[in-house]
Amino acid sequence: MTRSLADRAVQQRRVVIENNHGEKLSGILHETGSKQLVIVCHGFQSSKERIPMVNLAAALEKEGISAFRFDFAGNGESEGLFHYGNYRREAEDLRAVVQYFRGENRVISAVIGHSKGGNVVLLYASKYNDVHTVVNISGRFNLEKGMEGRLGKDFLLRLQQHGYIDVFNRKGKFEYRVTEESLKDRLTTDTRAACLLIQQECRVLTVHGSMDKIVPVEDALEFAKFIPNHKLHIIKGADHEYTSHQGELTSVVLDFLSESCNAEKDMPKLLLKDHSFRSRL
Repeated sequence: MTRSLADRAVQQRRVVIENNHGEKLSGILHETGSKQLVIVCHGFQSSKERIPMVNLAAALEKEGISAFRFDFAGNGESEGLFHYGNYRREAEDLRAVVQYFRGENRVISAVIGHSKGGNVVLLYASKYNDVHTVVNISGRFNLEKGMEGRLGKDFLLRLQQHGYIDVFNRKGKFEYRVTEESLKDRLTTDTRAACLLIQQECRVLTVHGSMDKIVPVEDALEFAKFIPNHKLHIIKGADHEYTSHQGELTSVVLDFLSESCNAEKDMPKLLLKDHSFRSRL
């Protein structure tokens, strides 16, 4: 039975979680009463209110699955300063969220990340191996690429000359500062190594749009090469935000979560037969 908009509003509430730096992370819990919970992570300089995050959480809610979408520190309504790079620290923000809800007796059935959030959920999986369903939507494999579009072709020279680069939007408004330290954070985040550390029992879906002009679709093919238990789905014609393909995106993700739920039921039998699943590559 379809619930009214008023009923849905009652089921959504704000939850504030403190990370390990004492910053308060703001999020929206889509409460369905299920013990299972899916966490949805946004991308670079984005927020929990962007369309992919809102639509994914709403689709999960409609299926009776509780979802939580939140802002990383320095983004949206969360405390803290925005930092360029910051991949590993955002993975620790996700860790704080996972631990909070586990303390509330929730079962984290999946983590989903869009764009930079896709990288974050993969880094999380590579380090903690405690959530066995991961969805990477339009994440970037080659982090050494894609910087000129935001920082300019001569960004390395300007960074060496001044020690920082200030980034402005098209209207000339200051957005953020890139320092040598924050650039190093990005360039030393080893996506390939992280992918190889994700264990066999963790099922990973990578979704990418064939017309993505922010992160080329070729990056999705690289994830498929190095993640042990991986499924790849290319959505033809979709851009980075899946502007005209939101329905297809949510359908692909929900189908994968359903497949993973069935696979989880059989996993204990498989692990008894083959303990090598737990060995890291």
